[in-house]
Amino acid sequence: MEDPSKYAHSPAHLAVARRDHAALRRIISTLPRLAKAGEVNTEAESIEAEERADAISAVIDRRDVPGRETPLHLAVRLRDPISVEILMLAGADRTLRNEQGWKALEEAVWTREEAIAMIFARHSEPLAWARWCRRLPRFIASLARIRDFYMEISFHFESSVIPFIGRIAPSDTYCIWKRGSNFRADTTLAGFDGFHIKRSHKTVLFLGEGYTSEDDNLSLPAGSLIVIYHKKKEVINALEGAGEQPTESEIAHEVRKMSKTNMYRPRIDVAQAELAPQLNWRRQERSEMVGNWKAKIYDMLHVT
Repeated sequence: MEDPSKYAHSPAHLAVARRDHAALRRIISTLPRLAKAGEVNTEAESIEAEERADAISAVIDRRDVPGRETPLHLAVRLRDPISVEILMLAGADRTLRNEQGWKALEEAVWTREEAIAMIFARHSEPLAWARWCRRLPRFIASLARIRDFYMEISFHFESSVIPFIGRIAPSDTYCIWKRGSNFRADTTLAGFDGFHIKRSHKTVLFLGEGYTSEDDNLSLPAGSLIVIYHKKKEVINALEGAGEQPTESEIAHEVRKMSKTNMYRPRIDVAQAELAPQLNWRRQERSEMVGNWKAKIYDMLHVT
């Protein structure tokens, strides 16, 4: 039995711990309403919508409790699907992690709580789409204010302990362009399977200004996200169908697929990470030209 006194300072946690669904609904009824997809069109409206979302999150996504559990984590652990449904309808953030690094959905899958997992599957896509739509106008406006640039980000792994790690670990160079409120990123890293690096030249295009072909046969709205697979000569609209309510059969299929997945939590510890400038043989800081910019080179140390 959960000790409610641990959550006396957080009304949402306390209501979940007591399984007091009426109290939980009353708490949520006092909060502002989340903006729905299509209701936010300008930067000012986007800022206002995010402020409302932050006010809601401050109540239903609190983690200042033992185990850093959100009310959603607690509802899953107590196997309370009603509280999970109430919180998800209010816009609870299912991506937050507890002290052990687990998301609420991962806990539901691991404990084989199929009814709770189906609630997540039913509400997650519409909530994610609404979040994307309310943030989009602000993101586009902010991107337009940044001056245009081109940059490259290269990464690879080295180790004085593990031999040949540079040959078997993933590596890549990301090429990034920004013009106006449009954004392009090119990569060749498609995946990493054991000791095998999967390569595929891929371009991701964010069209903040939208796109209309010269013959008007193709028109994409502002905020479109396009993925181009060059070898396959395939173009995909990454947001096609986003936000649509999944059917019950799709929900059931997704839950069955999740239940067959082995849950594990890969983790990179960056608590002791340090950035140190690379030095040349004369003990001077190294630099190189990236486009028209002279850039310093740094190593990230103590990452495990």
